[in-house]
Amino acid sequence: MNDVRDGTPGAHALDKHAPNQAAGGALRRTGAAILALCGIAALPLGASGGEAKALAALQPHRAVYDVTLAESSSAAGVSGVRGRMVYELTGSACDGYSVSFRFVTQVADDNGQVRITDLQTSSFEEPAGKAYQFLSKTFINQKLSEETRGRARHEKAATEIELQKPAERKVNLPASVLFPTQHMNLLLESAAKGEVIFTADVFDGSESGDKLYGTSSVIGARREGAGAPESDNAEAVAKIGNVAHWPITIAYFDDQADQSGERTPVYQLGFLLYENGISRRLLLDYGDLELRGNLVELTPFDPSACDR
Repeated sequence: MNDVRDGTPGAHALDKHAPNQAAGGALRRTGAAILALCGIAALPLGASGGEAKALAALQPHRAVYDVTLAESSSAAGVSGVRGRMVYELTGSACDGYSVSFRFVTQVADDNGQVRITDLQTSSFEEPAGKAYQFLSKTFINQKLSEETRGRARHEKAATEIELQKPAERKVNLPASVLFPTQHMNLLLESAAKGEVIFTADVFDGSESGDKLYGTSSVIGARREGAGAPESDNAEAVAKIGNVAHWPITIAYFDDQADQSGERTPVYQLGFLLYENGISRRLLLDYGDLELRGNLVELTPFDPSACDR
């Protein structure tokens, strides 16, 4: 089994104690959102080896996104955002997939104060989504602010979480919870069937390491080919290949929060999702704050013999 190790490239993001708490909380969750959309790797629970070949035609790759502020209300207290995300996927449907991700963000508030955040994450998900290892570190101005490390395993009665950091403890979540790659693989399957709505509960090890998100995905009409680059880099888009894609919007809900009022999403993520697992034209909407992610570089890796 692959181990999640220290030092793996990760992502840069603000924590909840940023100059403005709304902006800080939003950017802390950005890494988890991007990992979710990029994590199309594992099989659905109970899938067979034959189904793996059909569903997991995943392209190992390294993708680089430039992040900018798309829109901000006065409540957010943010005057500018600049950042870069680097996402790398390796592995195969037979052996499982490793993801490393780094997101560096520089945020300026309305008072001219600037904070640089650095979220670094790595994860490994076994074939068929049996188990999931995760490590996340957040640095603020080069000082470690948060660290989360643990393992999750699907058992018959529950999804068992064993945390090493921030503190050693065990947590049980519902057995129906999906890991990120399972979630996105089932989303692709729903898109291929022509379905327009897909809902699921997702665990990705983010924040305190025991967070459960409810998700509701709206799937647009299938489009053939890579499509027009628009604000993405034309050379990078061309490397995606002549594969179909769908416009997707995923709303994330805090299922552990008070549900007495109207259920509103914590954030929404829009993107173009390709059959080979590559994503582009990202838009993260946190209500008072919107971030845009443009694909600027794409490096496809050779697939393993398992995926050929």
